[in-house]
Amino acid sequence: MSSKSRDNEETLEGLKEELNKKIKEQKVVVDELSNLKKNRRVYVQQRNSNIFFLADRSQTLGSCKKELDNMKKELQDL
Repeated sequence: MSSKSRDNEETLEGLKEELNKKIKEQKVVVDELSNLKKNRRVYVQQRNSNIFFLADRSQTLGSCKKELDNMKKELQDL
């Protein structure tokens, strides 16, 4: 096996590990949002900022589930 193919495999494995880690984190987020009481407030952080905005719980849960599904699909594609 050449060094280039070994490097490619190592890079691919690194990507898979990173994606698995993100999927686990996203699963925790979805579970936490799913278990919140209906009257609880949810805040979403603005990207690249320390600012948080009040958000709709069900809308946030839906977007987190979509993001989790996209990550799973991306992992399968690898």
